[in-house]
Amino acid sequence: MAALKAPGELAEAERASLLRAVKAFHTFAWFTIEACMVYVLYAGARGRTDRRVGLAAGVVTAETLVFAANGFHCPLTAVARDLGDETGSVTDIYLPQWFARNLPGIHVPLILAAVLLHWRNHRAASHTTVHHAPPR
Repeated sequence: MAALKAPGELAEAERASLLRAVKAFHTFAWFTIEACMVYVLYAGARGRTDRRVGLAAGVVTAETLVFAANGFHCPLTAVARDLGDETGSVTDIYLPQWFARNLPGIHVPLILAAVLLHWRNHRAASHTTVHHAPPR
């Protein structure tokens, strides 16, 4: 079994290939998380709150917690930097630069909108439930 090499021990071509793989993985993860975010918003706007929404919201919440726990930086930034990217950016190749720079500023209002929509749905559902006295 081959031993893992430290980034400094890799050939330039190996580092470049790994960096592309990290950026491709990041793009896939980002797309998946954002698809969950769009679904949560869509379901909230349609008045639906169900298990699928809960699963999608869990994915978004987990990503948000990981991002916050890492000092509001993507954890893959350090990996990209170790592989030779001067900025440590994991979004610069596969997402438009203006979009990549502003992801947190775009994402936070979307999360707040989703929370408000589902809170509204929950309140509406609880107000439409009529409580009857049990039959005698």
